[in-house]
Amino acid sequence: MSGWDEVKAELRRFERTPDGWKQVGEPWPAVIGVSGAAWGRGLHGDGAPGGQDGPVKVEGDGRSPAGVFALGGSFGYDKAPPPGARLPYTRVDKDWLCIDDGKSSHYNQVLDTSGLKIDWDSFEEMRRKDELYRRVIVVDHNPEPEPGAGSCIFLHLWHGPGGGGTSGCTAMPPEPMEALLGWLDPAARPVYVLLPAAQATALRSAWALP
Repeated sequence: MSGWDEVKAELRRFERTPDGWKQVGEPWPAVIGVSGAAWGRGLHGDGAPGGQDGPVKVEGDGRSPAGVFALGGSFGYDKAPPPGARLPYTRVDKDWLCIDDGKSSHYNQVLDTSGLKIDWDSFEEMRRKDELYRRVIVVDHNPEPEPGAGSCIFLHLWHGPGGGGTSGCTAMPPEPMEALLGWLDPAARPVYVLLPAAQATALRSAWALP
């Protein structure tokens, strides 16, 4: 993406080889938060790295977290994930929620809420009335949940190229999502990197980016 306020992004897959990074397949289009991106909490640390500026992610800001993040399990509407998918998979129903209320003991958790005592006022439905969450991969932003730092960040399906941005996730077409699920290997400890172009250039050497 071209800058902090940009909504359109380009996604690429890379594998590390003995000869360095190798791109896998072709890039594909995506959209991120409706307000762009902001430094998140992940493998790179908390907020902006040393020497970098830019906005910092907070709950409800409409920005996708920037930085380096582990990828967690996958969720969806179907009985099983696509053939060949290796990430842990959970089929969701109406009781599955992601809690985005910072006052809740379940903040930033995706869980089956049936039988739980409700201590939250806001949440994301994991079984939506549309197709956006038919395929979901969890982005491990704010892994030790800091209330207000942002929650419920996913890779998921988009409305379409003209459908606008997300509330803070990264959304993409169905075909690349299927390819991504068939390619990701949890044993390889895959990560998701989201950065504006200038920050990617500035951090390429320090972070050993492709």
